[in-house]
Amino acid sequence: MEPSDELSAVPYPGGMDVLVVVATEGEAALLRDLGVRVVVSGVGAVAAALATAGALASGRAALVVSAGIGGAFEGCGAALGGVAVSSRMVYGQLGAEDGEAFLPLGALGLEVAPGNVGVFPAWSGAAAFAGRLGAPLGAFVTVETATGSARSAAALRARYADAVMEGMEGAGVAHAAFLAGVPAVEVRGVSNWVGPRDRASWQIGAALRAVRGALAVLVS
Repeated sequence: MEPSDELSAVPYPGGMDVLVVVATEGEAALLRDLGVRVVVSGVGAVAAALATAGALASGRAALVVSAGIGGAFEGCGAALGGVAVSSRMVYGQLGAEDGEAFLPLGALGLEVAPGNVGVFPAWSGAAAFAGRLGAPLGAFVTVETATGSARSAAALRARYADAVMEGMEGAGVAHAAFLAGVPAVEVRGVSNWVGPRDRASWQIGAALRAVRGALAVLVS
């Protein structure tokens, strides 16, 4: 099943039914007055996929947005306290180890859905939206365990050269949207760099404000 192209000629879906899926109530609280449906899924790709599927079953959306805050890969063009937009959402750890090598599902001949190996292209308006925001655009990597070392960060960046951000829900949201035939995109505020957990440098408040500002532009 391929996502609908109903928004392909509409860079910004103002006035359309936008479903926003976030992991936590703290992320949702800043978004509920924007005139969009906001669903709090809980943490992780499975929780996000289930919540998204349930929301789409109870009412169709024109666009699904996985939103919140997350870590950015250094050198990707993002800034702490800024925002980034996905070009694709990837199950970053779904595959197999072969010695020191990582084999993604495609290399194993496996799929998460007919015709899909765990990589979900973003909504066709994502590049134009990122340009309007002045935000970096690239792969958003969904992980089960938040990266906490320079070695792990480097391994993910080597695996996905266009990686911009790491999160824990995006591919799950995109997976459910893909099965429902609805376009999806991931938008995150940058709270920290992917790598060692230097909590003193995190910009959570600024990242929350940045993602709220980005979604306000999306629906304006």
